[in-house]
Amino acid sequence: MDEQRPTLTTSLELVRWIGWAQMKAGEEWIKERELSHAQSFVLGYLAQNPGAIQRDIAEISRTSAASVTSLLQRLERRGLVERRSDAGNERSKRVYATPAGAELIAGFETAMAAADETILAPLNQDERATLHALLTKITSQLPQPTRS
Repeated sequence: MDEQRPTLTTSLELVRWIGWAQMKAGEEWIKERELSHAQSFVLGYLAQNPGAIQRDIAEISRTSAASVTSLLQRLERRGLVERRSDAGNERSKRVYATPAGAELIAGFETAMAAADETILAPLNQDERATLHALLTKITSQLPQPTRS
């Protein structure tokens, strides 16, 4: 049975389709590394913010402290993160991506840039510039996205 393409009629439906294609590319990249979305997000955060505390990780990932503990335990078992105590304070633990963890997550931005290039491949440089200008005009009137 042939899979039928959806009938998308509005400009914003087409924009959502592009967003979906970007999301699928990211999911495939993460899946190839045998990570969950949450694990890849936290590992990327730790690579950029070494020594974060679990409370910060829970806040930035919008999850509970218990969920972060479980997620970090799974990453620790794989040797991708490590928790270290602060000097003189055994109760306070800072979390670091290990070299293996940082290497595993490295290249995500490059992979997403390649996905963007694939998505935009049908457009020449002038068309890309026009699309960018139009999208910039639209988004200039919208509130900035936040993680909160």
